Amino acid sequence: MVPIMVEQGPSEERRARLGVVDWPVLCCDVSGFSTIYDQREVCYLLEGEALVTPDDDGAPIEIASGDLVVFPAGLTCRWEVLTPIRKQYRLG
Repeated sequence: MVPIMVEQGPSEERRARLGVVDWPVLCCDVSGFSTIYDQREVCYLLEGEALVTPDDDGAPIEIASGDLVVFPAGLTCRWEVLTPIRKQYRLG
């Protein structure tokens, strides 16, 4: 399985090249849930913190405001949202 990729603090230029400003916004309150990524997701965290643990016994990944995160297609994981999340995202 391809790992979750986290890029901390991508430059404004990099975010512009990716078109982040045009991506939809999703919000999530403090909670815990499992999810399956049936397609690749790239997201940029505007606010919040979470711990994401892959179900394949992978190590937990901490993500936080300012991170650009890539979740590979086929990933099954558990989210623990520690502080409310607001993210922009792109599927596919």
